[in-house]
Amino acid sequence: MVSEQKKNAADSAGRIRLENKQRIIKAAEKIFAMNGFRGATTADIAAEAGLPKANIHYYFRTKEELYRAVLDEILTLWVSSFREIKHEDDPASTLADYIRAKMELSQNRPYASRVFANELIRGAPRMKEYLQGELKEWVEAKAAILDQWIAEGRMAPLNTRTLIFHIWAMTQTWADFEVQWAAILSTGDHLGNTEYEEATNAIISMVLRSCGLTPVPARMTEREMKLTV
Repeated sequence: MVSEQKKNAADSAGRIRLENKQRIIKAAEKIFAMNGFRGATTADIAAEAGLPKANIHYYFRTKEELYRAVLDEILTLWVSSFREIKHEDDPASTLADYIRAKMELSQNRPYASRVFANELIRGAPRMKEYLQGELKEWVEAKAAILDQWIAEGRMAPLNTRTLIFHIWAMTQTWADFEVQWAAILSTGDHLGNTEYEEATNAIISMVLRSCGLTPVPARMTEREMKLTV
């Protein structure tokens, strides 16, 4: 009984620790995105997270360590959004699923995307080694399967590395430049589900057609459904 109580207490403590770290990271995403690394303070992050400043330093010893944790989380989310593809997978549905997953991240975690963009604009001082190592290897692995599909006539010939870059650019712009898209589309300060769904469908169609693939059936937005009536 005592050992079970200790285990439950340990599980509860571990859960609280994980929840607090995620709460801090999401708050840090917003503050780093709005103020940059230099302008962000742990006091601002603590206020955004609704936690005492001491809690920030308990989980992350320095602002640099927290910033790196934010970048790591962003990259983990993006890399995992392109599932482990296999040779036998269908090219059209695989690419469509990836685009949809990336757009969902842009909509749900826009500050994360902006932190990453700001880091690259500054020359990626804190993640250049990762870009040249792990991320490059990840791109090469995905591109190798796409190249195999091309060699077998399952996709039109194109530069698969450039294709991956273009998917990143087309999906992340909706987070990084939301204010621009919102102004053009007259949606106020932010974009809604309809705008994201329509943009997702458009990107999927453009990418698949450029790959010589038939676009997969798109999810229709409420506005599009009304137009078909």
